[in-house]
Amino acid sequence: MTNRLKNLKLKLQFTGWLQYIIPTILAFILLLIALVFGLIHLTTLFYTFLGMGALLISINIFDILTVKYNVRPKESLPKRRDNLNEFDLMRARTACRSFQNRLLREHDRNELFEEINRVLKSQNDNIGNNDIRFEYVNERLTVWPVVGAQEFIVAIAPKEYDRLSVIDVGRNLQKVVHSATRMGLATCWIGPGADQSSIIDTLGVKFNSDSDHIICVTAIGYKSIFKPFVLRLATILQHRRLPISKLFSVNDSSNPLNEDLPPFNQFGRCFEVCQWAPSSFNNQPTRAIVRTNEHKTKVERVDFYANIQSRFYAPVALGIWLANWEIGCEALRIEGKFQALNPNISEKTFNSPGYDVSWIRL
Repeated sequence: MTNRLKNLKLKLQFTGWLQYIIPTILAFILLLIALVFGLIHLTTLFYTFLGMGALLISINIFDILTVKYNVRPKESLPKRRDNLNEFDLMRARTACRSFQNRLLREHDRNELFEEINRVLKSQNDNIGNNDIRFEYVNERLTVWPVVGAQEFIVAIAPKEYDRLSVIDVGRNLQKVVHSATRMGLATCWIGPGADQSSIIDTLGVKFNSDSDHIICVTAIGYKSIFKPFVLRLATILQHRRLPISKLFSVNDSSNPLNEDLPPFNQFGRCFEVCQWAPSSFNNQPTRAIVRTNEHKTKVERVDFYANIQSRFYAPVALGIWLANWEIGCEALRIEGKFQALNPNISEKTFNSPGYDVSWIRL
């Protein structure tokens, strides 16, 4: 029975119906409660729950028509964000769950390709020793919970597991996402919500099952104002972050960082953009220890690590943090480099929580 329910859930999920089934069930429950109150003659509660159920049904029907079947007016294209500084640009980026039913304009796609090529050509700056690659896909992939996306960037690393390569995926792809945000494009990181078998079929000869492994995909396109009720609710619930003092510490994990005090305040909003970096389900698995000199007058390095055991999603999130930190430091003209100081970090098993990569001030 459990397997049947799981298979049904996956079928509804990847056929795009699950987000409409959920409010249907909720509406049915509300109407059932209204019926109970009606039978016991509690008129006010009867009409309250009846109205809530009817409203939810109306919203769901509207969502099915406008999103599932694309019965909606043509939406305007977004504006570029060239006026924003690097920090405001990183904060302006949010996960897009619903995309317009149109492909990227040719000049937007060409600019995106140029950015992808630029990032991949700089792989001599990778933390790991392996090259990674990004494949552009112009087809609807089987993903959840994103709706309407038709264009994707598929991140591929070597099949033989190397944690640093997974971190490099997050770091490099976040730089592409950052540039896409400047272009006015919408993006959504997709990890566990992607059906890898369908992606492999779509990639065809671009994917070698003997040597390649798909780490994650990023949907890219133009944001739509039409979004299923469930996704709107999820966006509201996930719009929260842990305070910086819970994410960064000084010299050891038990000493919370105060970003307003010297010498940490010279890094400005670097801590903030890491705090708001995307991660799977917004679970924020990355932590960092800021190391100072003996007199605590200068930051010498920052040790980044995942605080949960995870082979893929936590190191990708960590890589995204590294990209945001790097972009912020470059904007402030603070020079540094990333390096894995632990010689065992590239072992073929996933790292225990405690250390991954360091940013060393130059």
